[in-house]
Amino acid sequence: MSFTSQIKVELAKAEPRRLCCLRAQCYGAWLFSKCFGLQEGTYITETPAAARRMLELAAAGAGVAAQMRYAVSRRNRPACRVSLPEEQDRRQLLEAFGHTGQEPCLRINRAVLEDECCPEAFLRGAFLTCGSATDPNKSYHLEFAVPHKNLAWDLYTLLGEAGGLGVAPAVVRRAGSWGVYLKDSGQIEDLLTYMGAAGASMELMQVKMYKEAKNNINRKSNFETANMDKTYSASARQTAAIAAINDSRGLDSLPENLRELARLRLDNPEMTLRELSGRLGVSRSGVNHRLQRLLEIGEALLEEKGVEELTQAPIQK
Repeated sequence: MSFTSQIKVELAKAEPRRLCCLRAQCYGAWLFSKCFGLQEGTYITETPAAARRMLELAAAGAGVAAQMRYAVSRRNRPACRVSLPEEQDRRQLLEAFGHTGQEPCLRINRAVLEDECCPEAFLRGAFLTCGSATDPNKSYHLEFAVPHKNLAWDLYTLLGEAGGLGVAPAVVRRAGSWGVYLKDSGQIEDLLTYMGAAGASMELMQVKMYKEAKNNINRKSNFETANMDKTYSASARQTAAIAAINDSRGLDSLPENLRELARLRLDNPEMTLRELSGRLGVSRSGVNHRLQRLLEIGEALLEEKGVEELTQAPIQK
């Protein structure tokens, strides 16, 4: 089952607490179904629970009998086809929510959403018929596909006002429709919970937490790898400098404190400053100072040979 179907199944099970909310949910579902007009329309869905819920809402919220038949979707998958074949039923559905079918443009009739609890039920119904959500394992995206421009902007306004959630949707023109969408994972979680899909919201949160934990591990691993690369790069330069000294003058030419460190570094290029410090009984800053002195000596010898880059010097052990 897709994440969209999972949400719709959960929303279809949510029962309105009041009659006004039942009507609001019925209005939301049918208004965005492409069946809300005097001309017969058809709504096709691959989620049977959503189709059955549309029939229940039509009967309980507007007193009309819708029909459902089995069909095949555009993706050649089993689907359900919902329609109102009788003109009388279509007219009765429109009149139940203050419409005539003769409006120059279809808009949300705010008078139907008479109480503060109604927008929640209305949006639940709207998502049942025109909503979709991307699998959170792939990306965060929730969208309402709206057939008319003005209706899309009405939905945009309603989402921004809903429940004080602070949701900030965006509107985009699609082929043959308009999309009202959210991309912020936190806002999607809040909206799903608000509409009644708490289970889907929890799943999104869990996926988000897993992604964040995985990203933190990757960042830490990359940071440690970068530090290791930096350590090995410094070690390679130090080893090259010591090898140049060994080839030109021999390590015995160095003062005792530098000679001991030079031999230790030449034999153990993988050692960190901390490990070198522990072996010599010298502070890390002391070890670093001596290594810098060895680099200066090695670079001076290489410059005498006409070698510009330290890494070009031959390394011999």
